[in-house]
Amino acid sequence: MSFHRMWTELLPVGRSSASGGYRRFAWTAADAECRAWFREQAEARGLAYEADRNGNQWAWAGDPAAGDAVVTGSHLDSVPDGGAFDGPLGVVSAFAALDELRRRGARFAKPFGIVNFGDEEGARFGLACVGSRLATGQLTVEQAHRLTDGDGVTLPQAMEAAGYDPDAIGPDPERLARIGAFVELHVEQGRALDLSGDPVGLASAIWPHGRWRFDFRGEANHAGTTRLVDRHDPMLPYAETVLAARRQARLAGAVATFGKIAVEPNGVNAVPSLVRGWLDSRAADQDTLDTVVTGVEEAAREHAAAHGVDLDVVRESFTPVVEFDHTLRDELARVLGKDTGLKVPVLGTGAGHDAGILSGTVPTAMLFVRNPTGVSHSPAEHATEDDCVAGVLALADALEGLVRT
Repeated sequence: MSFHRMWTELLPVGRSSASGGYRRFAWTAADAECRAWFREQAEARGLAYEADRNGNQWAWAGDPAAGDAVVTGSHLDSVPDGGAFDGPLGVVSAFAALDELRRRGARFAKPFGIVNFGDEEGARFGLACVGSRLATGQLTVEQAHRLTDGDGVTLPQAMEAAGYDPDAIGPDPERLARIGAFVELHVEQGRALDLSGDPVGLASAIWPHGRWRFDFRGEANHAGTTRLVDRHDPMLPYAETVLAARRQARLAGAVATFGKIAVEPNGVNAVPSLVRGWLDSRAADQDTLDTVVTGVEEAAREHAAAHGVDLDVVRESFTPVVEFDHTLRDELARVLGKDTGLKVPVLGTGAGHDAGILSGTVPTAMLFVRNPTGVSHSPAEHATEDDCVAGVLALADALEGLVRT
């Protein structure tokens, strides 16, 4: 199967020799290499290649202007030191599934597309799913132009340096209107399939989730000469808030993580003046998420006041619960179980995806491939080749049913 060859080709791109993880950030050299790989795969199969106004890449069999197109794919960028599978598995599997359909002699009654959405992880500019958010209008041009990376480079500057026109970005309703169904294959970011013993599953919904920035502002001072009672140390309420987040999430059956922190002046021998921490929280429903975040903020304000520290809380992003198209999901479940009669497991997920962004505009569905480690966003992320092949065949079955009707 072509999967192994493509996977081997893509594997070294953007890989850190130090960590073994991937650093494929938007509009960098590694991203350009991934984009070149995508274009090469498209052209090698005789597909029509194009990059849209937002930098998303498309490969087409048939004329997309005919409408009701069936599209599959994912993304090729990564989180800092991420794993090999999150995103790329869906793109490689898309090309491999097309190869499988052609091998079967499948007849295409509809246009068929493969997509690589740009900057899905948000590792560089701090906002996930930039390419799909721009296309759907969920991210405005003005908001996008204000995005800045850690070195002060703006999104428009990064795009221009990579050879794209930042003035062209914006909603793309005509393109999205041509899509009749979008199916994204993704490695599972958990262990549900490993525990059930199934190589492939279907997604039911994406949990509501968001990112909140907590700014604890205290008073910089000398670490060696300032009495403890005279300090206004923002690190202390921050640390207590991290513990509060874990407690609130555990009580609610949700998740909450402070995974990023910035400290000023960031000196070993200095009491900080500012500790800025970013909270990521997700839950199965909106009420539970609200309960967790409200509880974390209340605890943070209580601890900040106790230490004479000011606190600002800013919601930087939020995505409500996403229910995938039930009709499409049920049809895929029927197709995938038709030969075996087995019921395909249906899973909820706490991770965001481009499919979730598109779901408000296009009928969408997701397939998950088993991850025996249950680990994601880490070099330990894994899927066996047998399970990857099972995912390709399941995707091909799903797509064949869609392109024929």
